[in-house]
Amino acid sequence: MIVVPGGGFVMGAPGGEEGRPEGPPREVRVERDFALGRYEVTNAQFEAFVSATGYQVEKGCRGKFDGEWENHPESNWTDLMLGQESRPDHPVACVSWLDARAYVDWLAEMSGQPYRLPTEAEWEYAARAGAMGSFTWGEDAEAACAYANVYDSSADPVHDFGWRAAECDDGFPTLAPVGMFKPNAFGLHDVAGNVWEWVEDCYVEPYTAELPTDGSALEVPPGRCERRGVRGGSWITRPDRQRLTFRGRDPEDIHYTFFGLRVARSLMD
Repeated sequence: MIVVPGGGFVMGAPGGEEGRPEGPPREVRVERDFALGRYEVTNAQFEAFVSATGYQVEKGCRGKFDGEWENHPESNWTDLMLGQESRPDHPVACVSWLDARAYVDWLAEMSGQPYRLPTEAEWEYAARAGAMGSFTWGEDAEAACAYANVYDSSADPVHDFGWRAAECDDGFPTLAPVGMFKPNAFGLHDVAGNVWEWVEDCYVEPYTAELPTDGSALEVPPGRCERRGVRGGSWITRPDRQRLTFRGRDPEDIHYTFFGLRVARSLMD
């Protein structure tokens, strides 16, 4: 875990894709220091949870298989069915928000420490780490490959997702082991790329004056939120969606071959 010092920042950006606003920008102050995983949660870490609890992740994961977007009935977190051997140090993928919450709840109970999912504000603040550009590395989308496993020239011939690839080669057509790329200024790896990361918040767009500005989440109990926030892009994500302010949003029970998580922890007084 990395201790992220509290502080203020401007969350969001003007505009965004049609139907996916990233603003309006608003002043947020993360009031308390918190800890965030240096890496995304790995297969090995998730396996420890499954072995200890007997937790069952529902089979069937959505992705692009044989040129078609579909829910593959045999795809799951142990084998994404993408033609890549699963490694213990790959980030776990094909986990829903509900699975992610089950993992952090177990971690908190087992350790006695307040582990949880990060809030959307904490995630953007920590990913930015003081950077002023659109990306963790600056303004040039084509510089992604030193910092992130994105949809690039090594992935395009293998997967052919139909959108523009970054004009660089990060060396990984599909998932990369965690920590293979340069960290941001806080020392966090893969805040862009590899797998999208679930956050605690129920997704609301656009940002409204009623949303918290202290770094806390818009909390809605499981089963009562239409879509949950997901951040950071993945190995399938085109360059413009790797922006720090880009906001994914999906049903809390959905499984994708490119959705995972990163753990946060509240710091004790």
